[in-house]
Amino acid sequence: MSIKTLLAAASLAALASAAQAEVKVGMITTLSGGGASLGIDTRDGFLLGMKGASEVEVIVEDDQQKPDVAVQIADKMIQSDKVDVLTGIVWSNLAMAVVPAATAQGKFYLSTNAAPALLAGKGCHPNYFAVSYQNDNLHEAAGAYAKDQGYTKPFIMAPNYPAGHDSLNGFKRYYGGDLAGEVFTQLGQTDYAAEIAQIRASGADAVFFFLPGGMGISFMKQYAGSGVDLPLLGPAFSFDQNILQAVGDAALGVRNGSNWSKDLDVPANAAFVEAFEAEYGRLPSLYAAYGYDTAHLLRSALDVAQPSDGDAFRAALKSADFDSVRGKFSFDSNNHPLQDIYIREVIKEGDVFTNTLVATAIADRSSAYVDDCAMK
Repeated sequence: MSIKTLLAAASLAALASAAQAEVKVGMITTLSGGGASLGIDTRDGFLLGMKGASEVEVIVEDDQQKPDVAVQIADKMIQSDKVDVLTGIVWSNLAMAVVPAATAQGKFYLSTNAAPALLAGKGCHPNYFAVSYQNDNLHEAAGAYAKDQGYTKPFIMAPNYPAGHDSLNGFKRYYGGDLAGEVFTQLGQTDYAAEIAQIRASGADAVFFFLPGGMGISFMKQYAGSGVDLPLLGPAFSFDQNILQAVGDAALGVRNGSNWSKDLDVPANAAFVEAFEAEYGRLPSLYAAYGYDTAHLLRSALDVAQPSDGDAFRAALKSADFDSVRGKFSFDSNNHPLQDIYIREVIKEGDVFTNTLVATAIADRSSAYVDDCAMK
């Protein structure tokens, strides 16, 4: 399904201006299946951030969480729809299938989420900007926290795909100690009885897991009913707003690494949370925050140059001249963010499960792969 949205109807003068300088954005994201909530929040945050941008047309399509579908959509958007900018992919295996080909054709790609290690290092490209993070970052924060808390034998687990490998590498990089076990699950797995049995037998003193979307919901519910009573750690993806409502009380008190929280004391963030609730009737998630920031980065660049002027538009993106919901934000030489990474704790506000900030885990974090990127 393709949804074409010309953002903001305006006066004839504004429409005439849009006709002269219309920019097309192709958003490929996951709108169906177990990962749909992530893509829906990405889309909704981005469209909220683009509200009033009458010169921009956004074309949204569902990748169904399938790399081959994402590639087909990207080819159509580039060849037929003639988009100038691509964005929206949630999953790193889909990003690896789409981003290199898109940037090789001269298109700009602004990542609202997926940011695999290769694209931050040797596979970096001047037209690729990761607005969210580098995949390892939130897991690095959890590793730093595990070390700070004195855990000596964590059991770590993630799905067997690029972001899963990045996650465990990130955790180990900042934890630096011994492990009770390390397991890669299948992507999309829903039954975790075997893994929970391994955890039980491992002698672990904590569990770190990265299981986004429906995978995390399934694991948390099964873990809560298993009788295993080890403290859980994770990245924000496994404890995000939509996931928490499905998991319920089992998530209370769990601490997770994040570069955003709804209570982050930043004026742009307070405005975003209020606007998102008013527009959609729910609290925003991490994915919505990234989508919103990506929209504002794009708008700030379009105030300076058009994508047709590649050098000027690239420089405008690189300057990151916008008010991020994360506050302090800039791009390092590999076009990935320099930003603070925090620890959040799952709490309950009334009937709603959410997160609150606990500590700053890593200040001004870039990525482990920046020196592998040839761009300087």
